[in-house]
Amino acid sequence: MRLAFRSDICYGDRKIFNLPAPCSDSDMNLSSVMEFLHDFKTDRVIEFLQDMQVGDLISNPWFLGSMALAALIALVMHWRLLLVTILGLTGFSGLLSYTLSRGTEIESLQSSTLLVFVGGGVFLLFIVIYLLFIKSD
Repeated sequence: MRLAFRSDICYGDRKIFNLPAPCSDSDMNLSSVMEFLHDFKTDRVIEFLQDMQVGDLISNPWFLGSMALAALIALVMHWRLLLVTILGLTGFSGLLSYTLSRGTEIESLQSSTLLVFVGGGVFLLFIVIYLLFIKSD
């Protein structure tokens, strides 16, 4: 059975991979999975990830809103690993973007950029350790 492809996932002019049209459980077989994997180009995904700008994402209100919504859902559903992943990655991305926008020059050990980066990193690490290992339901 051959799947019909209804849409493409694109970034700019590059096509990353095709999404198969919805099908019933009886239509899923090994050949359809193999066809999807054949159309899934890892070099396109790697190019997409390399072209993606973290600074642009972290200042996008739609991205921040979707991450806040996903974190809220993970908190309500008690999915701690997902919550820690969302908070850790989004927090580190925001911290890195903030630090790079302020400049990376370090004049002394008491540089405000260095203190914000180290303090924010320690805070994020504390939150991750607390949520994963200390907090119990």
